[in-house]
Amino acid sequence: MSENEKMWQEEQRKLNETIQEIDAKADQYIQKVGGVKDEVIELRSTFFEDVTVNMDEPDDVMETYNSIRQQAELLGERERSHRQLYNQLNTLKRMRHSPYFGRIDFQEDGENSTDTIYIGITSLMDRSEEEFLVYDWRAPVSSLYYDYSPGPATYDTPEGTVDGEMKVKRQYIIRNGALRGMFDTGITIRDELLQEVLGSQASTVMKSIVSTIQKEQNQIIRFDEAPYLIVQGVAGSGKTSAALQRVAYLLYRYRGRIQANQIMLFSPNPMFNSYVANVLPELGEENMEQTTFQQYMEMRLQGRFEYEDAFSQLERLLSREDHEVEQAAIEYKSSKKFKDHLDQFIHTLESDGLVFRNIKFRGRLLIPKEQIEEHVYAQDSSVSIPNRLEQTRDWIDAQLDKYEEEEREKDWVKQEIELLSKEDYLKTFRKVSRGKRDQEDTFDDYVEEERLLSKAVVNKYFKSIRVKVEQLHFVHIKQLYRNAFSFEGADLKNHWSAIVEATMEDIQDNYLRFEDVTPFLYLEDQIKGVDAYRDIRYLFIDEAQDYSPFQFQYMKQLFPYARMTLLGDYNQAIYAHNVSAPTLLDERLYESMKYERLTLMRSYRSTKPIIDFTKHLIPGGEEVEPFNRDGAKPTLTQVNGAKQLYHALVKRIHAMQEQGHETIAIICKTAEEARHAYDMINGEYTVRLVTKNNYSFEKGIMVIPAYLAKGIEFDAVIMFDASEATYSLPIEQNLFYTACTRAMHELHLLCNGLRSPFLSQVPNNLYEELELH
Repeated sequence: MSENEKMWQEEQRKLNETIQEIDAKADQYIQKVGGVKDEVIELRSTFFEDVTVNMDEPDDVMETYNSIRQQAELLGERERSHRQLYNQLNTLKRMRHSPYFGRIDFQEDGENSTDTIYIGITSLMDRSEEEFLVYDWRAPVSSLYYDYSPGPATYDTPEGTVDGEMKVKRQYIIRNGALRGMFDTGITIRDELLQEVLGSQASTVMKSIVSTIQKEQNQIIRFDEAPYLIVQGVAGSGKTSAALQRVAYLLYRYRGRIQANQIMLFSPNPMFNSYVANVLPELGEENMEQTTFQQYMEMRLQGRFEYEDAFSQLERLLSREDHEVEQAAIEYKSSKKFKDHLDQFIHTLESDGLVFRNIKFRGRLLIPKEQIEEHVYAQDSSVSIPNRLEQTRDWIDAQLDKYEEEEREKDWVKQEIELLSKEDYLKTFRKVSRGKRDQEDTFDDYVEEERLLSKAVVNKYFKSIRVKVEQLHFVHIKQLYRNAFSFEGADLKNHWSAIVEATMEDIQDNYLRFEDVTPFLYLEDQIKGVDAYRDIRYLFIDEAQDYSPFQFQYMKQLFPYARMTLLGDYNQAIYAHNVSAPTLLDERLYESMKYERLTLMRSYRSTKPIIDFTKHLIPGGEEVEPFNRDGAKPTLTQVNGAKQLYHALVKRIHAMQEQGHETIAIICKTAEEARHAYDMINGEYTVRLVTKNNYSFEKGIMVIPAYLAKGIEFDAVIMFDASEATYSLPIEQNLFYTACTRAMHELHLLCNGLRSPFLSQVPNNLYEELELH
């Protein structure tokens, strides 16, 4: 028997023993889960049999409360135990299919023995809970597997740095409990394992593949030094995967100190949230908070304004009309300069200039805006505006109390009482009865009932006023935003008057363009006080290149105690504010802060022919390093007219379905073009039109605007129209590149007319030109 055969048998024996341990532990957990479940059921069914309920005396009430609380705490503890055991059992079931994926043999300096360490998605101890059979991939010692080849190696622990020598580094392919592949390797993960993973079909959800983490990705995952981590990664370099694995690592490292709800991800669109939803549960962790800037806008502005979102703004600028003034407005309102302008304006409001609304009731002026202004500015000037407004709110509430008492005697109140329903009368009667329980005389019940009814009626009508006062609606934020544009100091020479005029018209119509949303909310927060997310400790911003410098400053204010991880690709910056401004991946924005910038230049998503093609579409693309996975060259089919475009599209879809591709994306420039493409083939195929309101990613054929495909990958991509008429402006180049880089296995471009000038940068030998037959 050869040495390789002996090694294989030994490894298979080790695998079998590990699976036996998993099965034995699973049996233990099944028994425990069943026992705890029975306890939970019993506690629920006998909850009030085991508590003392007596409400006769105050002491009895307190005893009853404590008894119920103790029983509820016991039930809660048993339910948590059941949930924890159930999760552990599910982890063991997942682990059984592939208990580990790597092994290192490490000899610590000064030690005679060598430790053999197996690495998997989670830790596994033997039944005696004395020995680790498998180490969690996030454990300090596991970093050796990702960062070193055999030879001298070190790893960091909470107690300090451990030096030693790695004797062996071995990788495994284990499927359904069977050893399918095994090889010793160097510093990077062997191509055999990556080929297997990357050559598979695209999934409707992102998978967590910790076995293929590369050294540069491991740096992102385990980094925790500076408050800001900036990751510039080319398309398909594993940025998002590394970010989600970083979340899992943080939850592991700071177990008990950080919870999943203290970590938040800002993602590019709701469908992306669906796409990445399974990664953390696969690693045995709860999902973090996930949202989009659009959802935050909706929460803040709902019911107050009509407003434009980022996608609508982009659609507006891609319409090919003359947008010179709009482009200038977007660039300025998204900049740090405009924030500085607003800050100067806000500073002047400390002494004068706040605008207020009159407080009226039934057409009667209760508190004039001049009186509110006088009360605000009568306070100490060293007190902040939000604190002065809080004091003013309390003062207004006191004034409203007086006006409420006056209104109770008015004739309209008596008329309202006569119109009250029987149910309202009964509620009032019960209140009177409770209030008179200990009194013998009840001759004045009618008087008391009328008093309570008057109070209830007036309270009902004053309630909406009090809610608005509580929310500081007596401050006229909309007018203040208008006034900010008449404040001197705007650092914009060209188009300023046109920008001001357009902004005034929009606000008059109760409409906010996307570039106005962040400045408006920032101004509101500076006046009313910031409702910050103080519990969030780590903030992840994916597709960070799509956020403006102003939005970044605003995020810092919203998340004052959060460390930030910003991930993106400046070559995929598709929004108008990025035309002349730095993206959030630019180091210039962090000059006064502690930060680390990491770069990922190797792309894994697409085949080598696709990457060789797409890297010529962007400046500096020659630095993109493709992973060596073979495939067909991209194709280009030139057509003339809608009829030929239809035939080319149908022919290409049919060919890709024969190839067995499960996710086929027809990527268009705009929502309008996507609707046109959808109408063209709907009925011929089962096809799904993706809009900005879609919240789930599904298999099949989909038609999608390019900006909604960001961050997602497909087995095959068809560019619906890669013509000069569709893609030629500077703002469209990154959008074109983004669309092409969504393809994993096949990329096909259709051109209705002359091809896009962006394609002139691609050597002819990197794609195949097809004739339409």
